[in-house]
Amino acid sequence: MQPTYFPWAGYFNLIAKSDFFIFLDDAQFQKNSWHNRNRLLVNQKVHWLTVPVRHKALGQSIKDTEVDLTQHWRTKHSKLLKNNYSRHPFSKEVLDICNLIEMDDSEYLAELNIKLISWLLKKLNINTQILLSSAMDVKGKRTTRLIDLIKQLPVDCYLSPKGSAAYLEEDSFNDRSDVNLIYQEYSPEPYLQYRHKIFESHLSIIDVVANIGFSETSQYILTIKK
Repeated sequence: MQPTYFPWAGYFNLIAKSDFFIFLDDAQFQKNSWHNRNRLLVNQKVHWLTVPVRHKALGQSIKDTEVDLTQHWRTKHSKLLKNNYSRHPFSKEVLDICNLIEMDDSEYLAELNIKLISWLLKKLNINTQILLSSAMDVKGKRTTRLIDLIKQLPVDCYLSPKGSAAYLEEDSFNDRSDVNLIYQEYSPEPYLQYRHKIFESHLSIIDVVANIGFSETSQYILTIKK
């Protein structure tokens, strides 16, 4: 999976259900994507929390995408989170996230996202082995690259997000690999969102933590709506 900014619960569900998880840090950066932004509830409305970046060239990778340090975004994000979640049940745990943001010194987007996600994995007691695609010396594109990455691991199945089904089928993954392809089944249970009557799904993991805390979040990401 490509490293994204404070991803939603389903991202962590995928990691938790895997023995190995590969950050595709050398994948192409996409503007206006989850790579550098995610969604929160601010004043009862969906709000995008965005990391400013320097987009210098077409085809640049996430790991080569620089964070724009001139915009003082860390202070802005921290201040917004503190103000927005100050009265939520687990506001103190959001403060830990704010401190993480403020203390971070990453210069590149992939480095930033991987640091944040790795910290959250520890808080959520997820011990999946993490690898970087950029360190695995694999060439090719799309499914060819994916299959070559999987070949380097002692696995017999590949857990994929459903969103990847179209291109995996188009590229004939099952015909080209001996690994069993399994699609992630994850539809999260609604949780009580502070002062919000209609549940808003697929928000950043920050919103989950603010409302139910790290301990319950570690169980929540494994619970599927029936």
